[in-house]
Amino acid sequence: MPLKNKKKKKIKSSKNTSSLTKLASITTNTLSNAYSKYKKNLEKKKIKEIKLKKFEEKNDILKEQKELKILKEKLQKENNRLNLKDKELKIKEESIKIENKRLIKKDEDLGQIDKDLRVKEKELKLKGEEQNRKELDLRVREEEQKNKELKERRKKEKFLKEIREQEELKKEIENIKLKKWEEKFDQEQKLKLQEELIKEQKFKERDFAKKEIDNNQDSEVTTSALENFKIDKTSKN
Repeated sequence: MPLKNKKKKKIKSSKNTSSLTKLASITTNTLSNAYSKYKKNLEKKKIKEIKLKKFEEKNDILKEQKELKILKEKLQKENNRLNLKDKELKIKEESIKIENKRLIKKDEDLGQIDKDLRVKEKELKLKGEEQNRKELDLRVREEEQKNKELKERRKKEKFLKEIREQEELKKEIENIKLKKWEEKFDQEQKLKLQEELIKEQKFKERDFAKKEIDNNQDSEVTTSALENFKIDKTSKN
């Protein structure tokens, strides 16, 4: 039994040793492969960074070239604008020279016009004074005419007022007469109505009296007939 155990232990220890050897070998290989991959990845990353940097540099160069081109075009446009401005300034200078000549001529003309205006002003002043005199005379005449028209209008208004008062008086008299006639007519109508009522009342009274008489006569005939009937009856008995 002890020998067998020893053998088993030896076998187990040998097995363990071989396993450790294999594990060490595998670990070494794995680390070697991992390191190799790591180095490759670093190289790839560096290459990628270099390419990216070159691409960025290329883009920057293209961008700078584009900006330079735009700047050149702007400079060209500015030069063209300045050239055009120079031409315009030359044209403007010529125009200013022409305008100065025109203004000088205009000043001369204005001087002559000023002289003419002074003469004209004197003439207008004289005409104005004459016109003022005429207007004053005209205002005096207009005032006289207004006063005259005012007197005539007042006279006319007074006359019209008197006519209106007379007409109103006539209307008032006519209204009084009409009122009296209406009152008289109303009284006559009332009297006629009273007379008709009296006649009607008398007619009713006569008719009533006649009916009373007739009724009385009938009653007398009836009474006498009854009395005669009674007498006949008694005599028969």
